[in-house]
Amino acid sequence: MTPLGRNLLALSAALMLSACGLFGDDDEELEPAELIDFEAKVKIKRLWKTKIGADAEFLRVALRPMGDGNRIYAASVNGIVVALDPESGKQVWRNKLGISLSSGPGVGEGLVVVVAADGDVVALSTEDGTERWRAYISGESLATPLVYEEWVIVQTVDNKLTALSVFDGADRWTVEQSTPALTMRGSTSPMQVGQTVVTGFDNGRVMAIDLSSGDVEWDSMLAPPSGRSDLDRLSDIDGDIAVVGQDIYASGYQGRIASLAAESGQVLWAREISTYEGVSADWNNVYSTLDNGELVALNRRSGTEIWRQNALLRREPTVPMSFRTTVAVGDLEGYLHFFSNVDGEPVARVRAGKSAIVTTPVVMADRLYVQSDDGSISAWYVVEPKRDDRRAPDTAEGDDESA
Repeated sequence: MTPLGRNLLALSAALMLSACGLFGDDDEELEPAELIDFEAKVKIKRLWKTKIGADAEFLRVALRPMGDGNRIYAASVNGIVVALDPESGKQVWRNKLGISLSSGPGVGEGLVVVVAADGDVVALSTEDGTERWRAYISGESLATPLVYEEWVIVQTVDNKLTALSVFDGADRWTVEQSTPALTMRGSTSPMQVGQTVVTGFDNGRVMAIDLSSGDVEWDSMLAPPSGRSDLDRLSDIDGDIAVVGQDIYASGYQGRIASLAAESGQVLWAREISTYEGVSADWNNVYSTLDNGELVALNRRSGTEIWRQNALLRREPTVPMSFRTTVAVGDLEGYLHFFSNVDGEPVARVRAGKSAIVTTPVVMADRLYVQSDDGSISAWYVVEPKRDDRRAPDTAEGDDESA
């Protein structure tokens, strides 16, 4: 099944069947692209791998590792939350909550926050994993919770953004948007920008909301719905949003990728590119995965296309994540692909396992952390080429040559 087919949340089976033209009639067209041969230019090595919980294959949950500079935190679909040593992968603590988890963890203010499929929000201590509080929100969450200062922000698939107290889980405020008749399965993970939280909704809007009051600071229509049918009018903003300085980068399905000013929501540039996976960004480029599996890099300042890579067509690639001089991408067969962030050419490929990688890899310090659908976490690093000291000039000789 294609990623679009797995993500569509239809109100009726008939509507889904009527959309068969979206998926194509030729089975061969839907086959994932075969892996290409290339000469590896970067050496990637696995630091460790550990199994934390049950298999989440085909559930499309939003579980991926997070860190606080000291530990890596991760959660599994069967309710296990762990803290790991980032260098060895050894468990520092483990808490089995006994509930099915759909998103998280979010980390901050001494808390690890996860969300259950039935709407329970659970906050654990980063120190020892003991439960601090539990609160209930209506609706399933498929977005990483945001933990910042006094607030825990949770977005649910029913187009609600809820703020809870970081101290006891008490309800602070809720912002709700209208939900279209047909939507994609997913939610945008809210991002903190100054004293606001920025997120996207299924109606194609990006909003900045005051953390203290819940008041909407600005509202920008990023992906206006168009067309006659509910399928044509899909305009969800479900994927990752990126923030660099005072610039926000977001994308909408059947819409565009755009740069927005953090203080006003003004669109600085926009490109007609459809993606439901979202975007990532570094100081130079904005990266995204298109509906067909193409990868694209845009200039962060202008939106000009820098490169496009089609080696992963129909392989359900994740959003590219900037990692050293590369961007890292996971796929449906458990491969990690590394492409040059300059020209998009493949430079390395490794396999994390046989299970799919559906959540964007996470970069912390000089490590890349990946969660696979089989409930395993792996850590990767770039092997630096060894320096040949026998051919290196001494200090005086080097100074003379550079003078």
